[in-house]
Amino acid sequence: MKCLHRWLLRIVILFLMVSLVPVMLLRWVPPPTSAVMVSRTLAERERQDYQWIPLERMSPDIPLAVVASEDQKFPDHFGFDLDAIKDAVAQHTQGGRLRGASTLTQQVARNLFLWQGRSFLRKGLEAWLTLLLELCWSKERILEVYLNIAETGKRTFGVQAASLKFFSRPASAVSREQAALLAAVLPNPLRFQAARPSAYVIGRRNEILRQMTQLGGRAYLKGILPTAYLQ
Repeated sequence: MKCLHRWLLRIVILFLMVSLVPVMLLRWVPPPTSAVMVSRTLAERERQDYQWIPLERMSPDIPLAVVASEDQKFPDHFGFDLDAIKDAVAQHTQGGRLRGASTLTQQVARNLFLWQGRSFLRKGLEAWLTLLLELCWSKERILEVYLNIAETGKRTFGVQAASLKFFSRPASAVSREQAALLAAVLPNPLRFQAARPSAYVIGRRNEILRQMTQLGGRAYLKGILPTAYLQ
């Protein structure tokens, strides 16, 4: 019995080390790739366009648009939007489709480290990594990594690659409307296009612009991003 306990303890320690080391390393080092990029490369056998840039080289309207679109409680939650989870569960129990309630932190945990698909194992690992990210990274770092590794189009990852490809300008020079357009395609970047937006995507862009204003503009992110950057 003692031998079993020792082995279980070793397994737990090994698991903690295996998960903690990359999280701590990527707190400072730009990710060279992500799990999603690797899976796309293996499936398509083509190079993915991924161009890392620091947050300060992005238009401040980009993080605001993404937060307005994907996770408005991002500045305040600890990795999980409990209200959104309860709403999603309630809708499902009433016969509705089970919709996602993932925060930006959960999306970073999943897209950076894990495989695609639905399973209890993956959801459990996602929850653990989400907690680690919130404990070990700042909100600014989580947002910076998300904006760089998010899939923004076919074989396109991050806002810099998307801005150059779709708008022929760097992420630092996109307009408020273009920032909202990038955010509008995030739910399904392989179906929706920022370069030739459908009426649906344009409608989403307009709603995101409205939400950006309703949140108070760039000042909404003042608590998690440098004031000088947001001006």
